[in-house]
Amino acid sequence: MSKLFFYLAAILVVLIFKTGIAQTELNQPVPLEPALRIGVLENGMTYYISHNEEPKNRASFYIIQNVGALLENDDQNGLAHFLEHMAFNGTENFEGKGILNTLEKHGVAFGRNINAYTSFSETVYNLSEVPTTNEGLVDTCLLVLHDWSDRLSLTEEEIDLERGVITEEWRTRRTASFRLRNQWFPVVFKGSQWAVRDVIGDTTVIKYHDTETLRNFYHDWYRTDLQAIAIVGDIDVDKVETKVKELFSGIEAVDNSKERPDFEIPEHDETYFVLATDDEASQSSISIYIFDENKDGQDKTYGDFRDMYIRSLYNSMTGQRISELLQKGTPPFINGYTQRGSFVRGYDAYMIGATANDGEEGKALEAIMTETQRVKQHGFVETELERAKTNLLTRLESRYNERDKIRNDQFCREYVQNYLTASLVPGIEEEFRFAKEILPTITVEEVSAKANEWIIKENRAIVITGPTDAEHLSEAEAEAIINKVEVMDVEPYVDGASGTSLISEELKGSEIVSEKKLTEFNAVEWTLANNTKVVYRHADYEKDNVSLMAYSKGGSSLWNDEYVPDLDMAATFVSSYGVGDYDAVTLQKMLTGKKVSLSPSLGSLTEGFRGSSTPKDFETMMQLAYLYFEKPRFDKEAHNALMSRYLAYVANMQKDPRKIMQDSLSYIFNDYHPRVRTLDTEYLNDVDFEDIQKIYNDRIKDAGDFTWFIVGNIDEETAKTMAQKYLGSLTDSDREETWKDRGVRAPEGKVMKEIPIAFTTPKTNVNVRFVNEVEYTPKSKLMMKVLEGILDLRYTETVREEEGGTYGVGVRSGMEQYPVNEGTLRMVFDCDPKRADDLKAIIYREIDKIIAEGPTDVDFDKTIKNLLKDREQAREHNNFWLNSLYGYYFSGINSATPENYEDVLNDMTKSDIQKFIKVFIADADITDVVFVPKSE
Repeated sequence: MSKLFFYLAAILVVLIFKTGIAQTELNQPVPLEPALRIGVLENGMTYYISHNEEPKNRASFYIIQNVGALLENDDQNGLAHFLEHMAFNGTENFEGKGILNTLEKHGVAFGRNINAYTSFSETVYNLSEVPTTNEGLVDTCLLVLHDWSDRLSLTEEEIDLERGVITEEWRTRRTASFRLRNQWFPVVFKGSQWAVRDVIGDTTVIKYHDTETLRNFYHDWYRTDLQAIAIVGDIDVDKVETKVKELFSGIEAVDNSKERPDFEIPEHDETYFVLATDDEASQSSISIYIFDENKDGQDKTYGDFRDMYIRSLYNSMTGQRISELLQKGTPPFINGYTQRGSFVRGYDAYMIGATANDGEEGKALEAIMTETQRVKQHGFVETELERAKTNLLTRLESRYNERDKIRNDQFCREYVQNYLTASLVPGIEEEFRFAKEILPTITVEEVSAKANEWIIKENRAIVITGPTDAEHLSEAEAEAIINKVEVMDVEPYVDGASGTSLISEELKGSEIVSEKKLTEFNAVEWTLANNTKVVYRHADYEKDNVSLMAYSKGGSSLWNDEYVPDLDMAATFVSSYGVGDYDAVTLQKMLTGKKVSLSPSLGSLTEGFRGSSTPKDFETMMQLAYLYFEKPRFDKEAHNALMSRYLAYVANMQKDPRKIMQDSLSYIFNDYHPRVRTLDTEYLNDVDFEDIQKIYNDRIKDAGDFTWFIVGNIDEETAKTMAQKYLGSLTDSDREETWKDRGVRAPEGKVMKEIPIAFTTPKTNVNVRFVNEVEYTPKSKLMMKVLEGILDLRYTETVREEEGGTYGVGVRSGMEQYPVNEGTLRMVFDCDPKRADDLKAIIYREIDKIIAEGPTDVDFDKTIKNLLKDREQAREHNNFWLNSLYGYYFSGINSATPENYEDVLNDMTKSDIQKFIKVFIADADITDVVFVPKSE
């Protein structure tokens, strides 16, 4: 597009978005959102209370402790996190596991709804998606927050039981990235508390600390002047505020309390350098951090608000430039960035980084520094800034339009940051209003000037991470490259031309030849003259959303085994080529100001599309659907660029035990079928550009074989007109197709394997999988989900809590209808190698116990109530209806009707589950795979 276009567009933005209100004074403080009730009790505790109805009849309850790992003494290393665990192990009003047992009876699940996190600077607990129709349950949650504030039991017995759980969490989290971080943090944060803490802590402290040491940390820091509570949901704010004042005012403030320090990073003129390596690292990365203090903890003005938008625009433009670079020629790195962002509390940083191609750290560093220097020398251009502004406004407008769908937890997280750092909480209405007013006043010159302000030599650190056995840049080599680029004359960025119209020709379209009402869905099915089926349902649960989905039977099953890599990667690569007359870079520019996405898919049994847009961009989404069907683009340069990045990405993946285990399980679980391939260099070398073109043109073909679904806030007449014009213009080939059963199955009988792996941190990974034929019905699907939920509760209680044997047992179930009716149940966990056999025995024992005795009343009721609660929430979203319609057409089952869900669960009994698991397990194929540490 011409510069004149963008000049006119900029004027149009001003004309459209100017509010007519006087210009906001930038030195004025930004107010809190009007709906938020905030106060401070006499004991120093802060509270945030707000009414919100996403989800309806639900509320979230948070307690924010301004307490984290940085406050620990050396003999308390890890105890901030340990204390977080202990909050779930007994309080004054909830003995033992009383909090979990009480809330789970109401469908509030541990892990997903009941959780917490500890960081360097804070500990935050949450009870989410709690039903509010029972006022007594709201009172219970307030009492939980009350106890978390000041009434933890911290009994010797519970502390000792939790040592094992946290030790296993330490083991599970000891990945290559974690160990690398522990090498470079002490350098980047030299002289600060961040250099000597890592949150999870020291295993010696975890296993052997005196219980009084933990209690001392608790009494020193868990106190009202360092606490806030946040309650957001479908509640009466006045009533809840009264209860908060009554309940929490009774907690006494701590006299002569310790001062909570503000932690600092010492400034330095010299550039720090650190090389961190690990045997399991699979990528080499170069990062540069340049830190400075920010305004965390200080009240923010509209001037600060404006600066936030400037930073957002800056990062958007640098991100887009890097994206363009990665789609051309042979990219100099796998991924890269040059941007300003948050660092740690109290500090921001300019961050420059790249993930290098194998053996090319120098090339990656020079390339990302060159892009950084390009911004520093020449700044940005007007056209790219206008695109960034337009896209930012589009995102804010969409959020504004869907403000009634902002979830309770999102509000709570905003209040968490407001309490801890005084971050802005103006509400989306004020945020959108201010953006419309202020963005036109931000000039390309002032955004460009930020580069020289942020990119300096002081407080700078260079971090290189990667595999132990790779060649890495030395400090001298890295600094030489940086110095070289800093004195180079870099060419300015050239903003390429953009197209004017996605589709230039006149489309013939098709009339609707038949119409069928789907009364059970409040939907309608149209058949067009080209035999395309279109199913439409209006849904305005998300008001700024329309979803588009399509499928046709066949998928990759209709191509032979030798094409598996091409089949697996076809949709990913085609999505990177652009579409119609435009490459991906130009297409992205043409979609400026539009919130729209659409991409093709190719599965084992079907091919199709999935996309979404705002109502106003619905036609653009339909245009993309037409183009991906009729005028797909096959761009060899884009293909080679993406392939280059993939090859670099997988070059050292076999160093990562997680990759080795994942690949091994894929082969074993599928009995080494030739259609099962894993992502590696050999696999990628078998991906052929011409074959992708052949496959795509074969599978995305024949309009009459496709069924399309339009669900969202679009009126029926508009949906019908757009479907006739764009989907009605698709070519019908009049071919009859369905999928082919390629015979991919689990191994028969019981397969047991023990596979040695070179783990840097010794651990054993246990996998147990049951597969059996199960008739695909609404009841069997739900019984499998209920069984999953019951086992999750059993293993949490036994393997995690009673034995302290693992951080958690993952339980997953699945049901397939095609190519065969089949059910799957899988358990996986990490543990101490010495305990693996005993803990794995519990996996089988608990299943045998349910077969013999049935599930307990408590476990059964908790699981049923959780499923019903989740179902009630899901129905209030557009995607529920989209997926229900798709499932109805694909499987013939209407999962949206209560008789196929709610009624089934309400009528289900413990005896049903006992009978189901007995039949399922009796002659199931069992795969038992254990990965153990390789002997030295």
